[in-house]
Amino acid sequence: MFNSVGDSVDEALLESIDGLVTAISIEIDKRRPIPEASMLEAGEYIVTLPILVVMKAALHNAMVETGTRKADLARRLGQKGPQIDRLLDVEHSSKVEVVELALHQLNRKLDIVVNTTLHH
Repeated sequence: MFNSVGDSVDEALLESIDGLVTAISIEIDKRRPIPEASMLEAGEYIVTLPILVVMKAALHNAMVETGTRKADLARRLGQKGPQIDRLLDVEHSSKVEVVELALHQLNRKLDIVVNTTLHH
């Protein structure tokens, strides 16, 4: 559960995105798994995170689950350590293709769903 405030529901939801991105960044820095979203309960709203943040969280979780170190992933991708640090940095605008390739190296694939937006 995550609480956020704003002058309107939309404003509060926008604020919650920043809070969740910060929380994900902290979990990545501490090398802790990032939990999946919980089931929606009455009175709660869905917060949609930027796709690149979701991909980086998935990459981090895949590394934790498989015991893959940054150096191991760097070797598999033919890159250096700092490049992997940026790949996991939710504030860095990495190329989607590179994150997707890193996920593929850890036997993960993306399934993207596009839905219509519901306004509050």
